[in-house]
Amino acid sequence: MNNQYLLEIGVEELPARFVEMGLGQLKDQIKKRLDEQAVDYDEIESLATPRRLTIIIKGLADKQKNMEEIVKGPSVKISYDENHQPTKPLLGFMKSKGLTEEDLYQENLKGTDYIYAKIQTGGKDVESILQEIIPESIRGVSFPKNMRWGGKNIRFARPIRWIVSLFNDRVIAFDFEGIPVGQESRSHRFLGKNPLLIPNVDSYEDLLLENYVLVDQKKRYEKIKYQATRKAKALGGEIKEDEDLFQELTYIVEYPTAIVGNVNEKYMSLPPVVITTPMREHLRYIPVYDTEGALKPYFITIRNGNSDYEEIVAQGNEKVLAARLEDAVFFYEEDQKRKLEDRLEDLKGVMFHDKLGTLYDKTGRLQALTEQIGDYLQVAEETKIALGKASNLAKTDLVTNMVQEFTELQGLMGAIYAKNEGRPDIIATALNEQYMPRKANGDLPLTTTGSILSIADKLDTIVGLFAIDLIPTGSQDPFGLRRQAIGLINIIKNKNWHLPLSIVVDYALYIYVGRQELVFDYNIVKEAIMNFLLGRIRQMLLDEGYRYDLIDAVLATGLDDVVDIFKRCQDLKVALEDLPKDFFEAYIRLGHLAVKYQDSMEFSQDQLLEDQEKKLYEEFTRVKAKMDEEIEPSDYLAKMQSLNELTDTIHDYFDQVMVLTEDPILSSNRLSMLHNIYEEVKGILDINQLVLE
Repeated sequence: MNNQYLLEIGVEELPARFVEMGLGQLKDQIKKRLDEQAVDYDEIESLATPRRLTIIIKGLADKQKNMEEIVKGPSVKISYDENHQPTKPLLGFMKSKGLTEEDLYQENLKGTDYIYAKIQTGGKDVESILQEIIPESIRGVSFPKNMRWGGKNIRFARPIRWIVSLFNDRVIAFDFEGIPVGQESRSHRFLGKNPLLIPNVDSYEDLLLENYVLVDQKKRYEKIKYQATRKAKALGGEIKEDEDLFQELTYIVEYPTAIVGNVNEKYMSLPPVVITTPMREHLRYIPVYDTEGALKPYFITIRNGNSDYEEIVAQGNEKVLAARLEDAVFFYEEDQKRKLEDRLEDLKGVMFHDKLGTLYDKTGRLQALTEQIGDYLQVAEETKIALGKASNLAKTDLVTNMVQEFTELQGLMGAIYAKNEGRPDIIATALNEQYMPRKANGDLPLTTTGSILSIADKLDTIVGLFAIDLIPTGSQDPFGLRRQAIGLINIIKNKNWHLPLSIVVDYALYIYVGRQELVFDYNIVKEAIMNFLLGRIRQMLLDEGYRYDLIDAVLATGLDDVVDIFKRCQDLKVALEDLPKDFFEAYIRLGHLAVKYQDSMEFSQDQLLEDQEKKLYEEFTRVKAKMDEEIEPSDYLAKMQSLNELTDTIHDYFDQVMVLTEDPILSSNRLSMLHNIYEEVKGILDINQLVLE
């Protein structure tokens, strides 16, 4: 099986964030259809540049595998007449499947005899299969924003201009909205020859490289990183790890070449983040640092092309950056003519949301919320004072010139300006940390003050938007509430704070009612918020590899302590692996009877008549004393291991003791004891949620 198939979808330049998304979907679509058609292959390789999405299927079989399918027909009763001749229902079934009577057999299903047949399929030529599934696969790719062009029915992120479809060295043609399908590709937009004829799959990558297209994104990434590192070392510096920037650079060029530029010395007096933010976020330049981490007056750009006219390109890059930094100098100097505190009144003119008030209103809510959270956590007096000042200044940098021009600097400029005003580091740091984590898996706040301010800021936003019914649905989350919820949860988890979600949600809701006089159904809104936050926790645990039934068993206890939830799942994952199946079966069986317990029932040791129930009581009393006196409250693994000591006794009890008897007093006493035992495991997890193999 040395066959190979090449598919290249040539497009107008895709946005960088769409390239990997489209490539992954295209690969999945093709894989799914090959598997459905029972076509064997060794691997599917996926390559991409901003102008092409490429799939290479290696080790393709010549034909699909032979398959046997069992099909069910009508019941025997209606399949034959009194002369045992086929009726219309049977004849129709045979015709639709291409069967003869010799192919049929009968089997009984739930008391009724039916007609069945085995259909042999397969052996179809793989080229004809590819001709069918490739157009379907391309149509199956979707993007957050699609477009139509030239009166075509297909929708894609950008117009498709050509398609290469090669099986070894033969074109597999198909009709695709009049778009050329063959062996003609395109080289670099300004270098190389066009059109570029691909004679066979083996020559594809080398031929493109000869024409200034490095189609393998992994090689392109490594080349960018290598060239940038080498250029920085030549300048006596280094570059920092920046996965997001390098990933984006990889998907905006086809043939990367690193070029060095200079930063004018007059701009180096600016705070480093003011220089590097327009570099990275706006211009996609790579900053250069010295070995101590200080910014050097150089940057590296990645050109989409070769090194011709390198000096002219560098000068152009320097001019673009200088224009940005000239503005930054002006904004920086102007901003410092007013203190942050003097900008509080300006917040009254900036709307947070028309139903939730201004940023000035949000500032007031943050002051109240941080104070309540700080009191609950019993933080030190110094932290309380810092929280009050930090929450008061939290949003003031949003009305500075610098942040209005470079929105990515929110919080960072607040911290810089606070330090310039001589404010304590604890306050300045909190102004920056309130926005952490700034991205998925980003850095979390380190200080107590910054962590509480960040929690309060995210919580205020989530609660307020839920209260006015702006709730994320499906993939729609315009305010990024899922990201903020995950950030909030990670902060609490990282700080190991036992801060119940229901309590802080109450705090935030009460503040909205008291300060904004917001009207909403309190119970419905709170339930929706709690379900949303617990839903994020559930997904986070799933992403960490925990079993869904274990997560549900923990959440079913009604827990809302983030740290406790993660700790239980961690301990119970080990318990599920270590404890015998008999343990779970014993307590599930016990729970089925314990639910019959009523509050009016009372337990009396004197009512224990059978030896086995006396033994169970004695064993339970011993185990409970051990759990209460020797085991830490949060050591759930040790608790489960202790409860396992009752497993055999519980099974023996059920084998020898009748719980529900004709004597209501005796039954009540036995149910009371079972209830007491079951409450111990119920306090750890809802064992009935577990799916036992």
